[in-house]
Amino acid sequence: MNEYIQVATTVATEKEATAIAGLLVEQRLAACVQVIGPMTSHYRWQGKIETAGEYLCLAKSRATLYPEIEAAIKSIHPYEVAEIIAMPIIAGSKEYLAWLGAEVKEPA
Repeated sequence: MNEYIQVATTVATEKEATAIAGLLVEQRLAACVQVIGPMTSHYRWQGKIETAGEYLCLAKSRATLYPEIEAAIKSIHPYEVAEIIAMPIIAGSKEYLAWLGAEVKEPA
């Protein structure tokens, strides 16, 4: 497993995205959360094709913290089924990865 990950989640409003970003950084579950949007998502939900405006949160963290990150996001996420996915960071600058590691809590 790679040591670092980027976790993505989407929400309907900038306020919800800001709340998730603040929670993850405050709890040292993410070193940085970028909020991108508004954007448009197209998806199938309960048998219908939907289109909705959303904001994307991209959180940088340790892979070992994923279960805590998922739980924290779910604790305030408004969707019935939230997109919460993690992607490995396979490479990065030595300085950035050192900063990332220093800013999140140590693995349990």
